[in-house]
This record gives sequence, C-alpha cells and structure tokens, in this order.
Amino acid sequence: MGDALVLDFETLERFIVDAFTGLGVREEDARICAEVLVAADRMGIDSHGVNRLKPTYYDRIRAGFQSPVTRFEVVREGPTTAVVDGHHGMGHVIARRAMGLCIDKAREYGMGLVAVRNSTHYGIAGYYALMAAEADMVGITGTNARPSVAPTFGVENMLGTNPLTVAFPTDEGFPFLLDCATSITQRGKIEVKARKGEPVPEGLVIDHDGEYMTDPDEILLKLLSGEASLLPLGGLSEETGGHKGYGYSTVVEVLSSALQGGAFLTAVTGVNVGHFFMAVDIAAFTEPKDFRRTAGEIMRALRASKRLPGRVRIYTPGEKEHLTRLEREGAPINESLRRELAQIRDELGLEGYDIL
Repeated sequence: MGDALVLDFETLERFIVDAFTGLGVREEDARICAEVLVAADRMGIDSHGVNRLKPTYYDRIRAGFQSPVTRFEVVREGPTTAVVDGHHGMGHVIARRAMGLCIDKAREYGMGLVAVRNSTHYGIAGYYALMAAEADMVGITGTNARPSVAPTFGVENMLGTNPLTVAFPTDEGFPFLLDCATSITQRGKIEVKARKGEPVPEGLVIDHDGEYMTDPDEILLKLLSGEASLLPLGGLSEETGGHKGYGYSTVVEVLSSALQGGAFLTAVTGVNVGHFFMAVDIAAFTEPKDFRRTAGEIMRALRASKRLPGRVRIYTPGEKEHLTRLEREGAPINESLRRELAQIRDELGLEGYDIL
C-alpha cells in the first residue's frame, strides 16, 4: 500500500452512501451500491471498489447519462425465468434484485435465470454470484460492457471485458469464487495503474498496428477513441489460447444481449449494458452438505498437489479474496484517489470527512 491513506471500511461506506444520496440516489439504493463497492475493496479488488466511484458513477450521474433513480421493471416472466429492464438506473441495485429474483425462483423450482437490459456498471460480478452461494446454490452471472477488447486476429475493440463469474459453497469456511474478465486485464486495473503512475505490462494492450502499449494514460484515452484494444485471455495468438478467451467473451456478449433484446458490441455505451444471472438450488440435485464436502475435497486436493519449484503454495479460486478480507481493515487511498474523493466531498458539501 506504500504511503497511501488507509480509510477504514465503516467511514468509506458512509462516505459512498452520502455521495450517492447527494446525487439523488435513494438512501436504500445508495446503501446497496456502497455495500457492493466496499465488498470489492474488502476482497482486494481495488479496480472495482471506491476507485470506480468518480470516473464511473459520479461523473455519469452528474453528466445526466445515468439515472440516480432506479426503476426495476419485469417485462417478461415465467416460473423459472424473467426479463428485466433497468431503465439506465443503478446497476448494483438492478443486479442485486435480479439475482434475488433468481434465488427465489430456484428455491421454488430448482433453477432461476434472469436476463437484464438497459442497466449500468454493476461493480464486481462476484458479489451477485456469492449471493447464491450463501443460499446454498450455484450462482452464475455475466455482463457485457463498453467495447474495449479486440477479437483474435483483430485490432478493433468490439467486445467488452465480459466477465463470466461462478460461485458455490464449500466446507472450507469460504466459498469457491471465480470472478474474472474474459480479457487479460480490464479498464479498471489500467485506471489503478494510471493513478499510481505505473506502466502496464507488455502483452495486455495493442494499438491499431498490433503493437503493445504500456502507458496507462495513453491506453485509457485510446480505448475511448477506439485506437487501443485489450487482448482476450490467451493473448494475441491461437497458440497461447487467445481464441478461447475471445470465444468465452462472445458467449457472455450473446447471453447479455440476445435473451433480453438489449444492446450489443459497439452499440453498448456503458449505460445500456446487459447482464444475466442464474441460480441453481443444490438441494434439487443432492444434499447441500454432500456438495460442500465434495467441493471442499476438490479444493484441498488441488492445493496439496505438487508445486512449481520456488512457489510456496497453490491457491484455489476465492481463497485470496477470503484471506484479504480477513487481513484488511480499510481501503488503500492513494493521492490521486484522495483528491477525487475530496472533490466529491467539496462539490456535494459533505461534512465529517476532513481525513480526505
């Protein structure tokens, strides 16, 4: 964390709630948004925590692109399915309600699938998958996003970073959680690099000539102009599996648009994104305790397998986030982020945050 201010989570969450309500978000909804953002910081996913407050939500609401008032409209529904229109409201609120609807349907029928259109950035996808895991279910979610990723052998950013996220319970004391983009990196991590003044490693981003880019500020500008593209998981080559990341990203794109009649590819602006959510009730298949035990045995066997020379341990998905949650007492706030939060405080007239 270096010399960064560490802002305790209670203060951070209160600040985010005050900022959102100051923008016209209902207090109940503001608390949901703050909970999702702080959950990311608790798990060490700094790219999707308070770092996203100003450049994403605050600026979009102030500019009139995103509605601070969320209208969650179910436009089509069956026993196990639903289609929701979020009307460009707060993505965190829309997503939590959508996964909650999935869980309710799964409790009654064994499975629930909800597709959402006209939503906005919903924070860490893992938050919603974990809602299902906490209910003894398998949770799956994905979302499309503003174009930033080129297809294999292409240089034009056509796809979003399109995470495909899965969570389920184990007997480990923490759930399995795989929450990652289908690109090697994502815009949020490049924003963090820019705040810290650190270069982006080679092999993650290319320009229109297929040359690697490493300057985070230049990358962020050229992602907006379409002159830079993130690479899918696997990178430039089919030999390294780039076509696999591209393929999974396309799966997420289709499920985030075609089921719900939503925007796709270059028509996605950031305030008309689509999501999908699935909850599968484990009890419809087997005893939850048996599932948790088997899942835990798989995790333990993987960690006990032979390690690469020089490596101290093998981790299983969700473990690092769990360990970070146990260790962290607050979120690291570097000087750039601190200035942004102070700007929000001053513009909204928020009191009690002199620490910024």
